[in-house]
Amino acid sequence: MTKKPIGWNGKSLIEMLEESEKLFEETKYYYGLDRLSLKEQDPFNYERCYASLRGAIVSARETALHVAASPIVKEIGELCFGLYTPEGDSIVVSTGILVHIHTMSEGVKFMIRENYEEDVGINPGDIFLNNDPECGNVHTTDVQTLIPLFWEDELIGWAGGVTHQIDTGGITPGHDLISAVQRFDDGVYYTCRKIGSNDKIWKDHLINARRSVRTPMYWELDEKCRLAGNLMIRDAVHDFIKREGIDYYKKFVREAIEEGRRILIERVKERLIPGRYRAASFMDVAMKNEAWQPIAKIDKISNQPLEIIVKENGGFSLSFEGASGPGPNCMNCAKGAMEGGQWVLLTQILIYGDKVNDGAYFAVEKEYPPGTWANPGDPYLSYQAPWGNLIPAYTGMMKCISYGLFSRGYREEVVPGYGFTGDAIQGGGIYSSGPLEGQRWSLSTFEISGQGLGASAVKDGLDHGYAMWNPESDLGDVETWELFQGGIPYLARKMKPNNAGHGKYRGGANYAGIAMIAYSRGVEFFGARDGLCFHGTGGMHGGYPNPTGYRLYAKNTNMQELIQNRKEYPLGDPDPSNGEFERLLTGDITRKPNCSTFPITLDDYDVVHYALSGGPGYGDPLERKLESIRKDLNDEIYTKDFVYNIYGTVATYDKNKEEWTIDEKASEERRESIKRERMEKSMTFEEFWEYERKKITEDKLYEAVKRMYSESIKFSTKYWAKEFREFWKLPEDFEMEVK
Repeated sequence: MTKKPIGWNGKSLIEMLEESEKLFEETKYYYGLDRLSLKEQDPFNYERCYASLRGAIVSARETALHVAASPIVKEIGELCFGLYTPEGDSIVVSTGILVHIHTMSEGVKFMIRENYEEDVGINPGDIFLNNDPECGNVHTTDVQTLIPLFWEDELIGWAGGVTHQIDTGGITPGHDLISAVQRFDDGVYYTCRKIGSNDKIWKDHLINARRSVRTPMYWELDEKCRLAGNLMIRDAVHDFIKREGIDYYKKFVREAIEEGRRILIERVKERLIPGRYRAASFMDVAMKNEAWQPIAKIDKISNQPLEIIVKENGGFSLSFEGASGPGPNCMNCAKGAMEGGQWVLLTQILIYGDKVNDGAYFAVEKEYPPGTWANPGDPYLSYQAPWGNLIPAYTGMMKCISYGLFSRGYREEVVPGYGFTGDAIQGGGIYSSGPLEGQRWSLSTFEISGQGLGASAVKDGLDHGYAMWNPESDLGDVETWELFQGGIPYLARKMKPNNAGHGKYRGGANYAGIAMIAYSRGVEFFGARDGLCFHGTGGMHGGYPNPTGYRLYAKNTNMQELIQNRKEYPLGDPDPSNGEFERLLTGDITRKPNCSTFPITLDDYDVVHYALSGGPGYGDPLERKLESIRKDLNDEIYTKDFVYNIYGTVATYDKNKEEWTIDEKASEERRESIKRERMEKSMTFEEFWEYERKKITEDKLYEAVKRMYSESIKFSTKYWAKEFREFWKLPEDFEMEVK
């Protein structure tokens, strides 16, 4: 090197990173620390120091979000901050979208490995920006700001902040672009780029950013929000060092991470049974008839097999061996996305009450098979919406851990999965009249941060209050969303019957909304969610999965006439067999059986219905208490036909009292009838196995299913393909033939 190294004790950053990795490989302790000497010598001061740093970072987040403008950040707190070692390992983290804490870690390591210290320069006051999924980010819409922290001439760490942007200038307006099939569709890419110095963002970057996105005001103020939070963290670290000394700080940050690693190991030993846990989940995208680009016209299903090995010593490994291939769609996942999905669930399920940092990352062995959707290794694919695979895939992790928790007796901790946090409605347009005529508006409603959570083994799931990627879910206020997506005001937002997974304990329920296009023409409208497959791993111990979604919209309507004459219009779709759209509207009404919708054009007075996802259930629905079912009916969680057919409950509605009553005797008889019907229609395992095997041997599988299994067999190099052939008694060289 020609420049003076900025690492500790005269070392370069790459030397520090390589040393850290070597010591961990040799000792299995972070930086080779076999003792936590600071904690042993003065545990009170050690804990006080950790609390002071974490408090400062939480305070930075809560202050910085008020600098932001976008409702996604300001209204529901869709941001987070972290403090990192010089090598890029998180020490303490804020609240918020924790999925992005380790993604920023990967961004720092990318800069170190690419020798930014020498070629780009890492100096006090520098500002770096990253949203490249190939460099640690999840998707381009999650934007990271990273600043180096110096004490005298040494780099002592990094501060990082992430916000979720409304728009990044992709192929269509929005933040999860289902039309994207290659990198060039994803929008603007900032690959760990230096964008400022002396604590100031460069003007050329601001100009470029304004011209690269559809919502420049939100982008610019969110960028200032992230920088403000990072500068507050820097001040807090400097205050810490002035108080405790630089030598204490250097020892402390490494010990905190090693303790975080040990905490996860202890939680695994305490709460999980050693053994092999497995789960299967799938995600389908129907693109054959809708995709814009010829290469993308293919119906695809992702195979998401998950294996977790828990060892007696607390070892924890996770593998997606057997995953199917990537594709010309937006849902491919790079390493940062996979790490983020894993990390955010570990912090929620096992270490939520302790020190949350990259120690948990070091305590887990992981495998993302090369060439699959979980690790494509192709920088030219689209990584714009990896959540399409991450969300269902990691239900397997939650379910596997829940089996262990159940076995240890932590019944209240059991969760079989969660609702699909897919986009309700997306898109954008240009005002065609009014005071904002000619201005653009974007449609990126973040009500998706409030989905149904799966039931536990002791109670119903949380209604409209959970997101896999943000432990602090918040729907936000309708009025706020209307302010920034002014071209599509709400007509209604209310509970959606029958979208909670059934069980002895039902999954969390959710709601639906009705919105109308106003003052805009040529609105691009689309949505990304599950297709015809149940997302995730379904219910648990007899519980049902949450239902798949659907799309409903009406074009060329008579809404203008209905509004002018103050006549009734649709407020929901509680009973699709007797739909309010069909009864109350005239126009072109479309009902799609799957939720993923490629962009369509909507105009003034067109109306859209969107439903958010419920969570899966736990236990046999026939064991649900009748009083609970009566409450479900009164709360409009389920309808009469559903509780009759699934829960074996006979109910009548008292119009005078405006409430439901249950006929207990008739319900008991109905439940016995369902049990007899189950016995009559059920197959033995041998019958079921033979029935399913013929689909393989007689080539009766749907083309997308064959393609999925063909890819899984191709990319499996260890056990999945072998066990697939063995289970179905197929030849050792058996492969799926796909047209």
